[in-house]
Amino acid sequence: MNFVLLSSWQHTLKLFDVDQAAAKKAFTQLTEAYSNPSRHYHTLKHIAHVLSTIETLQAYTQDLAAIQLAAWFHDVVYDTQAKDNEEKSANSACELLSNLGIPANTIAHVTHLILSTKYHQAAVDDYDSQVLLDADLAILAVNPVLYQEYTQAIRQEYAWVSQAEYINGRRQILERFLQRSRIYFTDLMFEVAEQFARSNLKAEIHILDNWESYRK
Repeated sequence: MNFVLLSSWQHTLKLFDVDQAAAKKAFTQLTEAYSNPSRHYHTLKHIAHVLSTIETLQAYTQDLAAIQLAAWFHDVVYDTQAKDNEEKSANSACELLSNLGIPANTIAHVTHLILSTKYHQAAVDDYDSQVLLDADLAILAVNPVLYQEYTQAIRQEYAWVSQAEYINGRRQILERFLQRSRIYFTDLMFEVAEQFARSNLKAEIHILDNWESYRK
């Protein structure tokens, strides 16, 4: 997978004439961050899935390269006990991309996109944020077996939280998504993934509500 991801990273940076050695060094920094043993879901596998979905949705994009760069950095800082991961990830992107010589206007757009993942909200005309957010949430619409693997990985990342607290917090997050008129912004994701995502979210809530009986 790393070879495919490296190729994707280099392909994006070629648009900005970035030195190959510098690009590879930056890639190593990114892979080290996403390979931290505390991560179980927010790993390189997640980045690969996000990038693949962005490629599927590229017809909706205005600045594909910026979205791809934002995908790489949106979870580069991930601490489940912190509340400023998105801000720190945006700062990390700004620093590393500046060192690579990426234009300031592109960096500003990338940081904006990363910050949009904090609350998963995007303006009606912010098409690039919509694509990134849909790609980030594509996991919600996978088949039930993969979805269960995803929920287990998330729980592992929050292993320090008691079961009762986790159930309460997780349930609130899932309910907020279900209360939206639509989870996905782009028409394609809404058409092909919305109902699968809602089904998975409802199934997870059912499991959380009946955790004691499932445990027996």
